[in-house]
Amino acid sequence: MEIILNPERSLWKELCKRAETDDSVIEARVRAILERVRTGGDAALADITKEVEGRQVASFAVSAEEIAAASLQVSDAVKVAIARAAANIRAFHSAQKSAQVEVETLPGVRCVRRSLPIERVGLYIPGGSAPLFSTLLMLAIPAKIAGCREIVLCTPAGRDGKVAPAVLYAASVCGVDTIYSLGGAQAIAAMAFGTETIAPVSKIFGPGNRYVTKAKQLVTALGVAIDMPAGPSEVMVIADESANVGFVASDLLSQAEHGPDSQAILVCQDEKFASAVAAEVERQLALLPRCEIAVKALENSRIIVVDGRETAIDFANAYASEHLIISMREPWKVAEKITAAGSVFIGNYSPESAGDYASGTNHTLPTMGLARAWSGIGLDSFMHSITYQELTREGLESLGETITTMAEAEGLDAHAAAVKYRLGK
Repeated sequence: MEIILNPERSLWKELCKRAETDDSVIEARVRAILERVRTGGDAALADITKEVEGRQVASFAVSAEEIAAASLQVSDAVKVAIARAAANIRAFHSAQKSAQVEVETLPGVRCVRRSLPIERVGLYIPGGSAPLFSTLLMLAIPAKIAGCREIVLCTPAGRDGKVAPAVLYAASVCGVDTIYSLGGAQAIAAMAFGTETIAPVSKIFGPGNRYVTKAKQLVTALGVAIDMPAGPSEVMVIADESANVGFVASDLLSQAEHGPDSQAILVCQDEKFASAVAAEVERQLALLPRCEIAVKALENSRIIVVDGRETAIDFANAYASEHLIISMREPWKVAEKITAAGSVFIGNYSPESAGDYASGTNHTLPTMGLARAWSGIGLDSFMHSITYQELTREGLESLGETITTMAEAEGLDAHAAAVKYRLGK
């Protein structure tokens, strides 16, 4: 990993850049896929799947029998792990329920805000070399707690034409039974527009490759909500001499193995420590089965040595990492000064892996610096709020002059008249 010593603040913007990709070709292809599915429905889905995956599909729906059979292929150890993770995720997200807000702003003026579940949500879970059944837990559990009436799951089949057993088992644990063996941009299109057999949803959640990500971005312009804009996964570790070199190296590599465009950043205060971590990364890297992926990610990663604790905090806020690990003395005092991060991991024994799988927090988080303004997925992601107001005549009389004055100042006389008529003026 490249080590950068005490960079000037004028260089920080450049150092905070993520991997850049030209998606113009992908965007054109995705637009074509979206249009084919929008106009062609199930037949288009079948044609695209045959073209992309080389398999002929009569029905994309996954049957109850397939789900039951899949559970027999999942080891007891994995089942126990899923149960424990699910319990923690459920506990943390259940605690996020909020009460109805009701305020009488003036006598006779009652204002209410209620949160309601989104009726139909769609979840996309990647397959391929790393079927992310953990992400299914992170999305389906809060959707169930929120009370979403229908949860639709789309996930691609593997090379054998079957959905990963762990994904189907996790779906059964979460109570998701509307499942389609369907992947790629075409799955996003199906959930956005609907087909003869797949009903459209109101909001789409879940990660994916560049085709899936681009499809999610494009359908938002067509009236379908998504969880958040997404980019490659990333981690930042800020460390001092109290940190463990081996721990830090493992944290950087746990992120780098996600994908070739992932990014891992270490910010520390000592060049000797930086060199030790870089050497340990190389040692651990050679032991990883996904070494080739991690090597490419590390080409876009770096170690930055700064001149003190406060500078490290400032750089962390400038970068606004998806995951931020604080391996420093008095880590909570550091965390109090963090204003931009998706999820923060406190102390030497809080690896990013804990949040990715089982601590209870959600691992669907903002990337690409969006943590300055966006939040990770929570219970409220699966809900929408409606405000209500009820005015008595007394209430309208007390507000009447305020409303009409403001409306007339804006040149909206009909707004003012709606009040005047009611008050006989």
